[in-house]
Amino acid sequence: MKIQTAERANENSIDDSPVFKRQLFAYEYSAQFIKGTVLEIGCGEGYGAKYLSKYAEKYIGIDKYKTSNLENIENIEFIQTKVPYLTKIKSNSIDVVVCFQVIEHIKKDYILIKEINRVLKKGGIAIISTPNIKMSLTRNPFHVREYTILEFNEMVSSYFSIIKLDGVFGDEVFLKYHEENRISVEKFRRYDIFNFEKWLPSCILRIPYDILNSMNRKKLSTENKNIVSEITTANFYVATGNENCLDFYCILTK
Repeated sequence: MKIQTAERANENSIDDSPVFKRQLFAYEYSAQFIKGTVLEIGCGEGYGAKYLSKYAEKYIGIDKYKTSNLENIENIEFIQTKVPYLTKIKSNSIDVVVCFQVIEHIKKDYILIKEINRVLKKGGIAIISTPNIKMSLTRNPFHVREYTILEFNEMVSSYFSIIKLDGVFGDEVFLKYHEENRISVEKFRRYDIFNFEKWLPSCILRIPYDILNSMNRKKLSTENKNIVSEITTANFYVATGNENCLDFYCILTK
């Protein structure tokens, strides 16, 4: 059963809008690379699949949770399955793999990269995004791990030799929101006198994290209405990846 958490941004929530626009930007930017048969790993509610499928001949979305949002769309096939093993996808059958904000959730991340390489056609590309740990404001118990730029490059290099490692950056408007978020998180952290954030098992930390994350986004939205309402996908851009990017945005070629 799927339970809505603050981990997945709600496209209809004003409070989640800055986070959602950051995620949506990756899809909009990636449209230029979409062609042929596309596989999206971790398609979630399907808003990205619906957007990118317009540029694909066939679009396959996989997720561990079922979604009804992708039903009755002619060129979209949804497969409910878990990763890292892509057992339902044939080798050398995919032109483009899209995997946004997923690999940080996967214990066997190297296996996922290996599987992505397996299903791609020769000359096919994989587009992968994941948070930059240097820009994360707190430990996320829904993530198995987050990466530095060196760690991420080392992982993808294990099965790909042609790598373009860029990053998603925010402009001054989004960075102002990000700074307000950092200040707010620090205020919440003052109450963590036993440092639970650092040592509490992820399975236990998820509940208070989810509650506090939702509270924090609501607080930010209320106190910074002008900034929140101003942020769109136009407030993000892609450039060469470094320690200051929000997310790593990587294109791998087989």
